Amino acid sequence: MRILISVLAAALLSGSTGLGNQPETAAPNLDQLRAMTARFVPVEIKVDVSHLPPNELAALQKMVEAAKLFDALFLRQAAPQNEALLAQLVRDASPLGRARLHYFRINAGAWSRLDEQTAFLPGVSEKPAGGNFYPVDATRDEVDRWMQQLPAAERAKATGFFTTIRRAPDGGLMAVPYSVEYQNELILAARLLREAAAETKQPTLKAFLEKRATAFLSNDYYESDLAWMELDATIEPTIGPYEVYEDEWFNFKAAFEAFIAVTDPAETAKLGSFSGHLQELEDHLPIDPQYRKKLGGYSPIRVVNLAFGSGDANRGVQTAAFNLPNDERVVAEKGSKRVMLKNVQEAKFENVLVPISRRVLAKADQGHVAFEPFFTHILMHELMHGLGPQTITVNGRETTVRSEMKELNGTLEEAKADISGLWALQHLMDHGMLDRAQERAMYTTFLASTFRTLRFGLTEAHAKGMALQLNWLLDAGAFTVAQDGTFAVDLVKVKPAVESLTRAIMTLQAHGDYAGTKQLFEKMIVVRPEVKRALDGLKDLPVDIEPTFVMGEKS
Repeated sequence: MRILISVLAAALLSGSTGLGNQPETAAPNLDQLRAMTARFVPVEIKVDVSHLPPNELAALQKMVEAAKLFDALFLRQAAPQNEALLAQLVRDASPLGRARLHYFRINAGAWSRLDEQTAFLPGVSEKPAGGNFYPVDATRDEVDRWMQQLPAAERAKATGFFTTIRRAPDGGLMAVPYSVEYQNELILAARLLREAAAETKQPTLKAFLEKRATAFLSNDYYESDLAWMELDATIEPTIGPYEVYEDEWFNFKAAFEAFIAVTDPAETAKLGSFSGHLQELEDHLPIDPQYRKKLGGYSPIRVVNLAFGSGDANRGVQTAAFNLPNDERVVAEKGSKRVMLKNVQEAKFENVLVPISRRVLAKADQGHVAFEPFFTHILMHELMHGLGPQTITVNGRETTVRSEMKELNGTLEEAKADISGLWALQHLMDHGMLDRAQERAMYTTFLASTFRTLRFGLTEAHAKGMALQLNWLLDAGAFTVAQDGTFAVDLVKVKPAVESLTRAIMTLQAHGDYAGTKQLFEKMIVVRPEVKRALDGLKDLPVDIEPTFVMGEKS
């Protein structure tokens, strides 16, 4: 359990779950739990570090040590019960206890992320939608009302990425900085990053590590985010609080994660040209021109091979790529960086997507599934996160899409990035900037990948966003279903359908239209009978990978 067991020593001694009197649930038995676990195929994630000199390898190992701290930190953020539950599981040496512990580690908690967050341990109630970011006795409405009545500066802190909300001594609510809430882990992480900075001879890497160490203690991540954008080194660390999916109340609070990776310079150079087309794509988005913008920064792309992932970066379905930072101030000034985890994507493609495609696609389309369009669409998905409406005006008030959409934002944004990614690749093909020979393979590989993503479960933002897209494209006749239940692409109808959905989503974002988004979700985020039949035919196939990071085992 690495750091988790030492962090939980006190809970082990107390023997308390911290749950109170919870109703018994029909927990899965040993065979059922093994079947649930088998949906994640074990894969060793390796990275070649032979080219790194001894000092850079030492720096890399220090970063991995710091990253390991975030497993325990994320576990605490995800749910208030997690630490005590893990303490109980560690003590249970029975086959069922070992199986529960294994699945707990995959999910970073007691709720199965592939099964709509259903609890798989007995006596555990439903997962708290607010994670452990808000008081356990608070309601969403209470917190929302309190936030809305705060003065602007205090409201910015309360709704910001890097505070928890806790009960004040007088019974009211107060914002607590992460640097205080998680000070024990962050002090140690800061020390390890400074030790890594002392080892490296690469100026931009040294600058980022030192500034991120300072941010852990000051709770101000702005300067270190700027330094991360300027990072150009053989090692590419992404470490800190970033994504907000665990906060299902508001999508306000960032969860700790770490991707410690080694840069692939050849692949990075090959894809770097995409950044040069981003303003061209923004200028031609299929939305009212008033909602287009002048892009900030240069939006670097990094292709890397992952050495170690932890926290929010290693739970349930594994991340294949990401687009960060999420701070709108940094995006306005520097743009955002797209990081492609090539070795993770290769593992997903070979172990998951190819077997799915042989079941769900019409025979004539199966040969068009290929890694290159899979990889390129993931890249464009991440690039499109930075395009379209972000800072918006609603009723004369400047705000952000994230703030207006609240808990709906993650799903809408993931759907936007997916569908507009297809639109963008088609635009580049139509204007001679990308080889049109990839056209059918792009749409066919995406169609197969819709089923891969839907299997994540409709409590997950990417899966909900994919259900929206698939149903829209089915309604438009862009995707068709044969009598044998297999799916195919209509190459004529798919292009206008992709454009129309891109327009619809970005217009909702530009207007900050929470009610309209909710109405769209209620209609379109469903699993229709023909899709369910196809998904039922995949039950014996893995849903995703369960990585073992070889670098982490050695460090």
